[in-house]
Amino acid sequence: MKSAQSEIIFGFHSVESVIRNDPVNILQLLVETNRHDKRIKQLISFAESQGISVEYLKKTDLQKQADSHKTQGVAVRYKTAAKVEGKSLEDILQKENVFLLVLDGVTDPHNLGACLRTADAAGVDAVIVPKDRAAGLTPTARKVACGAAESMPFFQVTNLARILKQLKDNDICITGTAGEAENNLYEVELTGKLALIMGAEEKGMRRLTRENCDQLVKMPMAGQVESLNVSVATGVCLFEAVRQRAAI
Repeated sequence: MKSAQSEIIFGFHSVESVIRNDPVNILQLLVETNRHDKRIKQLISFAESQGISVEYLKKTDLQKQADSHKTQGVAVRYKTAAKVEGKSLEDILQKENVFLLVLDGVTDPHNLGACLRTADAAGVDAVIVPKDRAAGLTPTARKVACGAAESMPFFQVTNLARILKQLKDNDICITGTAGEAENNLYEVELTGKLALIMGAEEKGMRRLTRENCDQLVKMPMAGQVESLNVSVATGVCLFEAVRQRAAI
């Protein structure tokens, strides 16, 4: 049974990643009884080599534990109270040409997971989100992130406006995305110390967040739709920054 101190993480990529990155905080590996393929055997062997016990469950029982029909036949019970030790945000801000992604009020865990996956691929140093009215690292977000949730430094902050001022104090250029911006994404410089802000799925950035931006950009839209899904827009913006930064 799940407890207040544990959560269920499911899906092969997410399970493999958490076993590789934080095996000490895994309570148990859960495996669908009728899975006997090579991939599951390798995963079980890997888990057991890390001292992780294995419990076999019927498909319906595993889905009930995970509260999802998309378990891919495997899950883990993971300690939510424990936190993997890593660099503090203050340490990360000191990095030369630090590259940050800020998500201002993204509430859909699928979008959060997709943004984390893209951020990892783009070489982002950390992802920052507000604690209130925003998605956290739920099992769904972890699964969609395909392992990036366990490798990407992720900071949930109480006061996002205060953190943005801290970024400014560290000479980090804060670039926000807004449909009404004068400059499009391909007309601004995205090199050096950079924090890219993506707004909420429907309302975009909040007023205080917008006021802390050094520049605003928009994506040129040639068709009838006015905006892209936030995870898609994040990918477009991050990899334009990657392109520019690689050209230096």
